[in-house]
Amino acid sequence: MFILDQIPSVANQFMAEMRDKAIQKDRMRFRSNLTRLGEILAYEISKSLSFQSRTVVTQLGQAKIKVPNEELVIISVLRASLPFYQGFLNFFDHAESGFIGAFREENENSSGDEDIHIRLSYLACPSIENKTVILADPMLATGKSFIKSIQKLQAHGSPKFIHIAAAFAAPEGIDHIKANLDIPFEFWLGALDEGLNDLSYIVPGLGDAGDLAFGTKL
Repeated sequence: MFILDQIPSVANQFMAEMRDKAIQKDRMRFRSNLTRLGEILAYEISKSLSFQSRTVVTQLGQAKIKVPNEELVIISVLRASLPFYQGFLNFFDHAESGFIGAFREENENSSGDEDIHIRLSYLACPSIENKTVILADPMLATGKSFIKSIQKLQAHGSPKFIHIAAAFAAPEGIDHIKANLDIPFEFWLGALDEGLNDLSYIVPGLGDAGDLAFGTKL
């Protein structure tokens, strides 16, 4: 499991601004920082991919360089992940893309994880058969939306590996995915927070990433 904020870097500044309730009122900055985190995590993930040697002809000769040779599919879990996803696409610009619309439904008297149900309302995805998938969603809370999304994606093939990328995560979500996912996978996190509150929101977290990026929904 890779956790970005365990190693001091400029990424901590981006995450601090995203958490700060005064600064996060600036939606453009929030989206920009979320994109930056996607780019940084994409770079870290790239180190784990398989590479092949390629000869490039320059104006003065030839240069040999190792380049990634995996078929990548980046999955964006709408709507909160759009800026985060863009960061991955900025770095993996030859990757294919898929999109899932997922939202959680809560009972009026919801008091915990058992009262939360994930509904998937949209799916557009290429074949992921034997490909490497990057599932990008900025908030990994209960882990239910990740598992539901992966189950839905399997109608489009069986990936050989899944990179699960989140800006902020809770231990409960990590444990849920470990217990329910049998495809080879790895976690790539910006930060691993303390846990979930009674409404299954990440604490300290930052709030609703979708609302902070795009405005309050009805």
